[in-house]
Amino acid sequence: MNHRPRKSLGQHFLHDRGVIGRILAAVAPQPGERFVEIGPGRGALTLPLLDVPVELDVVEVDRGLAAALARDLARPGLRVHCADALKFDFRQLGAPPQGLRLAANLPYNISTPLLFHLLGQQEVFRDLHVMLQREVVERMTASPGTAAYGRLTVALAARCRVEKLFIVRPGAFTPPPQVDSAVARLVPDATLAARIGDPAAFDRLVARAFSMRRKRLANALRGLLGEADIAACGVDPGQRPGDVAPPAWIALANRHAAAGLPGA
Repeated sequence: MNHRPRKSLGQHFLHDRGVIGRILAAVAPQPGERFVEIGPGRGALTLPLLDVPVELDVVEVDRGLAAALARDLARPGLRVHCADALKFDFRQLGAPPQGLRLAANLPYNISTPLLFHLLGQQEVFRDLHVMLQREVVERMTASPGTAAYGRLTVALAARCRVEKLFIVRPGAFTPPPQVDSAVARLVPDATLAARIGDPAAFDRLVARAFSMRRKRLANALRGLLGEADIAACGVDPGQRPGDVAPPAWIALANRHAAAGLPGA
């Protein structure tokens, strides 16, 4: 498939067979499973998945690539959706009882909002294997008290089990990106997510706090929770947001939601 990468779409096409093999080994696709791929590009992962074979829905925003995939990789199990993944309703695919599996080299320029979009539909996914900028994966798996720990870490940890698998160097892509990449595995955990009373309130509280991450928690959450409410959750109001572990954020958000206070 001969297609020039489009910089406006952040296209970097994976071509390294060794890396492709490591991704497939980590994903371990089984015949008949239902997969989704976002940004399939030239089909580096698409073709080996179809060879398993699996049922595969691919979401590609580039019209030229979508048409080429439908033409050149036509198989009974392949469905090509020419669409913006940020607006795509994955529920419409009709997830099987065991859930959809996702394998994707996510466009780096929209990776964080795309992760939040996928999280909003996490009930349809069994697991998600994604390649992202190494820096983003390090934020996803960061520990409290570290510089990388932030809103993304908390949002994921409250809903999924996240694991960094391996690093991918720029030379594995055409054209090579300016940064290292990394592959991560996310496994949605309904028991974790069920602890959040109001997901919108949770995300609102965490976003507000980390927009002022250098301030004391009591100051960062002023108008959302008072010091007494924060302390009642077992959290020191003098802590900074980056030192508060994910379970404490759930407790804080649930107290905020229960109080019926207005959002940020």
